[in-house]
Amino acid sequence: MSHLEIGVAGIAAALSLIALRVPIGVALGLVSIVGIGQLVNMRVAWGMISATPFDFAGTWELTAAPMFLFMGYLCTTTRMTEGLFQAMRLYLARLPGGLAVASVMASAFFAAASGSSVATSAAMSRIAVPEMLKRNYDKGLATGTVAASGTLGSLIPPSVLLVLYGVYAQVSVGQLFMAGFLPGLLSALLYIVMIMARVKAKPGLAGHARVTSTWDEKWQAFRHIWPLPLLITAVLGGIFLGVFSPTEAGAVGTTIAALIALARRTLSLSAIREALTRTAVSTASIFIILIGSLFFTRFLAMSGVPAAFSELILGVSTETWWIILAVAVIYLVLGMFIDSIGLMLLTLPLILPLVQGADLNLVWFGIIVVKLLEVGLVTPPIGLNVYVIKGALGKSVTLPEVFRGVSWFIAMDIVALLLIVLIPALSLYLPQQML
Repeated sequence: MSHLEIGVAGIAAALSLIALRVPIGVALGLVSIVGIGQLVNMRVAWGMISATPFDFAGTWELTAAPMFLFMGYLCTTTRMTEGLFQAMRLYLARLPGGLAVASVMASAFFAAASGSSVATSAAMSRIAVPEMLKRNYDKGLATGTVAASGTLGSLIPPSVLLVLYGVYAQVSVGQLFMAGFLPGLLSALLYIVMIMARVKAKPGLAGHARVTSTWDEKWQAFRHIWPLPLLITAVLGGIFLGVFSPTEAGAVGTTIAALIALARRTLSLSAIREALTRTAVSTASIFIILIGSLFFTRFLAMSGVPAAFSELILGVSTETWWIILAVAVIYLVLGMFIDSIGLMLLTLPLILPLVQGADLNLVWFGIIVVKLLEVGLVTPPIGLNVYVIKGALGKSVTLPEVFRGVSWFIAMDIVALLLIVLIPALSLYLPQQML
């Protein structure tokens, strides 16, 4: 077999192992070791195993990921996110579909604190969906809102996906955070507009019970949620003003979260221990996938597959629209079956050489990739966020009901994606010729 044939066979083997539910990092690592052994020899393959993990674990920028995860888990375990949905529903009750709109806003705040789409969906599904169902909201609207709004954690900084993309693609994480801010807010706004338009056209979707509140109740609700906006403003403001780097921001955010929890008397050893445990598990999972993807990158580079793939795509057209379309098809199809972090790290070894060969801006392209991954989180048949919602709610809703509800939000995601592609200025820090 030629080197190229070995590379293509390796890709097929990796996808087959993933389909058989072999962990993605393990699948990529095994295929890479065997593949490099075939391309060169097993001594080179074993040498890569001994050197690569150590070198990669020492990457300074990568420390931002576990620190942001720890910050998010600490906010949860110290009850800093409690009352977020209740406050939003009091302030937004007068809008059409007020509870659904409140779910979007609460999810956006929660996502900005946690940086995790799955964590956001899991938390909000236990808080917001039962409240909406109790008030006779359409099950599709209630569950679809939370499933889709959870994906805002992928774009709204601090985002773990953006950190991992920045480290892998060797672009500034700070620029990625700034670039993702407006598209993240745009996605949330499109969700809200769609919800209000649907409920205005068909009021029965939002039930018939009105949520009433007094100004005293609104003030009491604000007293419970003020720490989260303060934390988000401090972290993002520090990054945007250049006070500290995104890598340092995770540690700063964790410190501020701990101080706020201490002032509110909700910080305890058990809360810290739980947050550390969750962080360790999540970080270990991410690092295994990252190291496996690095092995896979070297294997594919030796086989010549990325160069051949770039020639194949660019041979059809070198126009930006064609490259984005080809990449979108890959992500939308594979996104139905593979989780977002695994999919990004599986495909970047192939796609980054293509993007670099076409001289596209890697920051702008990173935002497009993350937005495509957001869509994959709610796309059938896998749609990880959908299954998180179903798992949290049990028999009170069915999978078809959740997928039916989320289809409206997928349409809004596509609109947002088109706007990001057609108006690059939505993502900051782009070369002047792209604006």
